[in-house]
Amino acid sequence: MTAIETFTGDAGPYGGGDPYADYRTADFPFTHLADLADRRLGAGVIAANDESFAQRENILLPGRPVFDPERFGHKGKIMDGWETRRRRGVSAGHPWPADDDHDWALIRLGTPGVVRGIVVDTAHFRGNYPQAVSVEGVAVDGSPSPEELLSDDVTWTTLVPRTRIGGHAANGFAVTAEQRFTHLRLNQHPDGGIARLRVHGEVVPDLAWLTALGAFDVVALENGGSVEDASDRFYSPAAHTIRPGRSQRMDDGWETRRRRDHGHDWITYRLVAQSRVRALEIDTAYLKGNAAGWASVSVRDGEDGDWREILPRTRLQPDTDHRFVLPDPAVGTHARVDIHPDGGISRLRLFGTLTDRGTAALETRRQDLGG
Repeated sequence: MTAIETFTGDAGPYGGGDPYADYRTADFPFTHLADLADRRLGAGVIAANDESFAQRENILLPGRPVFDPERFGHKGKIMDGWETRRRRGVSAGHPWPADDDHDWALIRLGTPGVVRGIVVDTAHFRGNYPQAVSVEGVAVDGSPSPEELLSDDVTWTTLVPRTRIGGHAANGFAVTAEQRFTHLRLNQHPDGGIARLRVHGEVVPDLAWLTALGAFDVVALENGGSVEDASDRFYSPAAHTIRPGRSQRMDDGWETRRRRDHGHDWITYRLVAQSRVRALEIDTAYLKGNAAGWASVSVRDGEDGDWREILPRTRLQPDTDHRFVLPDPAVGTHARVDIHPDGGISRLRLFGTLTDRGTAALETRRQDLGG
C-alpha cells in the first residue's frame, strides 16, 4: 500500500503574500478517482450541528479555497469553508470541552459508491482548524432526512477513525471499507473549521434506476463509467469528458498541449458494464480555437478484446455538439476516443442499454458490496 503523508499542528500565522506559499499537501494515490462528493454530481451537505462562522455548504465547492485577509463580517473573519464556534466546558472550574465533544456535518454523496480515499482540507485554517477528524459512512437509499439518518435505527461504519490533523493542509486518508455508501458523517473534534471535503472512489450505480431508464449514457461518471487512461492531461483532466451536463467554460473539458509531431491524442474509458451502444455525442463546447480537428470512437468487449471502430475519423467543429446514430448497435465494455492531431473535446456521451451479462455483473457487484 502507498503510504499516506500526514500533517499535524498549526501552520504559521498568515504573514502576507501568497497564502498558499506554506500550504502543506501531497500526491495522494486515490485522487485520480471520481469525487463522489462533487456538487456537480448532486452531492450536498444536508445538515450540520453548528455553522456559526462559515456555512457548511462551502466544503463541497469546486476549486481550491480562497483567502481574503481583509474580509470580515459581523461574526468575525469570513472563511471559505465550514467553521463552528469555540466549544466551552461545563463550568469555570472546567472550562475545556469534554473529550467526546465534537461538531458534525451530514453529506449526501452525489452518487453511491465505494470510497477509496478522503481528503479533509484545512486550507487557510491555521489556528482555528479541528484538533482531529473522523468520518463515518452509511448506505440508505432514497432521500432520507437528517432525522432519519441520525436515528438509532441507522448503523454507521467508520471510514476514518478519530485522527489528528494539521492546519492549512490537505489531510488525506486511504479507506479500506469494501462497501457501498450513500451518505457520510464528517466529525471535527472538538470544533473549528474545514475548508473542503473530497471523497474519492468508484461509482456503484442503482441498477433498478438504470433498468427503468432503458437507454442511458453508459460511459457517464454518474452512471458508473470511468476514464482508464489518456495520452495527455496537460491542461485539464480527461475525466471532465464524462461529467454531468454541458461544459460551462473551456477548462471544464479536456484539452491537450499542442503537438509538434505527427501523433495524436486519445482517452480510454471503462463503461458501466457490458452495453449495446446505439448513438453517441462528441461535444466541443467552449473549445473554439483549440477544438480537436477530427475524432474517431472505438469499442472493445473485455479487457483483451480488439478495438472496433464505431465512428470513423470525422471532422469536428468548434463549440458544437455533434450527434451520431450508429447503423447497428455496438457491444462493448470499454470505449476509446481518438482526436487528431491534438486539442480537446468537452464531453463524450455513449447512449445504449445494458446487455444481460452487463446487468448480471452490476447485480453481483451490488450484492458483494452489501446489497
